[in-house]
Amino acid sequence: MRRDLQKVVLTLLLSGSGLALAPEDLRAQDEPKNPPPTSPPAPTEAPDDPPPTMFPHLETERVWLSGQSNFIFQTHAPFPAAYSGKNSLDPNYEKATSRVLTLYTGIQLNDSAEFLLDIEEAGGAALSTGLGLAGNTDLDIVRNPSLSKAPYLARAMFHKVFALSKDKVENDRSFLSLFKELPRRRLEIRFGKFSLVDFFDQNSVGSDTHFQFTNWTVDNNGAYDYAADTRGYTVGVTADYEDGNWGFRFAEGLMPKVANGIDLVWKPWQAHAENFEYELRHGLIRNKPGVIRLLAFTNYANMGVYREAIAQFEHGLVPRPDITNHPWHITRKYGFGINLEQNFARNLAAFARFGWDNGKTESFAYTEVDQTFAGGLGANGALWHRRYDRAGVAVVTNGICKDHQVYLADGGLGFLLGDGALRYGREKIVEAYYTAHVWRGIYIAPGLQHINNPGYNQDRGPVLVPSLRLHVEF
Repeated sequence: MRRDLQKVVLTLLLSGSGLALAPEDLRAQDEPKNPPPTSPPAPTEAPDDPPPTMFPHLETERVWLSGQSNFIFQTHAPFPAAYSGKNSLDPNYEKATSRVLTLYTGIQLNDSAEFLLDIEEAGGAALSTGLGLAGNTDLDIVRNPSLSKAPYLARAMFHKVFALSKDKVENDRSFLSLFKELPRRRLEIRFGKFSLVDFFDQNSVGSDTHFQFTNWTVDNNGAYDYAADTRGYTVGVTADYEDGNWGFRFAEGLMPKVANGIDLVWKPWQAHAENFEYELRHGLIRNKPGVIRLLAFTNYANMGVYREAIAQFEHGLVPRPDITNHPWHITRKYGFGINLEQNFARNLAAFARFGWDNGKTESFAYTEVDQTFAGGLGANGALWHRRYDRAGVAVVTNGICKDHQVYLADGGLGFLLGDGALRYGREKIVEAYYTAHVWRGIYIAPGLQHINNPGYNQDRGPVLVPSLRLHVEF
């Protein structure tokens, strides 16, 4: 294992320099997430000093051009498993390296409108092809290995700002917004292709696989089955009202045709998703910055119902429950989430998430979680005189509803899970990382995850997953 790890590190370092000429890909969930301009400073960023890049960015305010590459090597040793199924995490030794490359572009059309377009390429491999875990260990993986490896259009959106006040607030320019300042009270409209988690369920401590955690249910709310294709994108519209220390946003997006599918349903009167989030930028500790976010969503799509699939099996109509064995019909899923972050000091903050969905219909777009609790700490290296370093630790516990449990226990398969049987237990994960700045825009991050009851199964695991990440900012 040590020889494999050394070989991967050497390969990544040698290939990193060649990527500067062709930054290419990424998936929606894998991209850097930027807090709103009036949010408290992200504890994992050096105060008043943006992360360095390999090359200086364009100075003009009208144009944005940047890129990134993210490589994550992961492995696990053999672990105990009483049995395995088609969608199980392989209990034998495994190793895999994922890559995500992105080219971010944008042009500011005037003082209130801009157009943003990103090109990406995602590839490499995933442990067990991404199966067997609700809280998968690598958010950068491509969950469908049959997808084309060619670069693809990730985002293409028009962004318009309507000023509702004359006073301005400073805005941190990024690939999601090129404006240096914005009206304090405003309405922002976006239309096009994007990822819902670019704007919803954001968290400055745990939302970024480039510099922070990599587990799906640490970086995102696991019970938030947000509208997306396989790569994590949808087409739709968002509206965001901001007024000083609070904001409210809404999004309407298209749903995929099948669970974890790459094709969207282009009939929004049939399949669609509504998303709502209220954000209050106020700490829970007096005189300490913080944010409280309340999330709600509802999805309408061609989703199977667990109880109906179980009934078909019990009546002998199918050899095992099959959540996809139904004619086209639109069913509804809804859920809620709470997202908290709290600064303790300038370079130290905590985050917590809670998520729940009704769980009667199949897990469809993100992952197989019906309830989740997560929390952790993030620190900036300025605490130990390395201002571009970051470190963090998080814990998460995931669960599924009773119908979902019975479906898996009877041998049913979800788009991620299916051991052939199930002795249910909550999936419990601990993750830690350290991101070290090496030179200019190069960062290396060792990490470790410990997973109890992988895929909610007490008959399998525990699993220990070490990792090594190479990240390059251009």
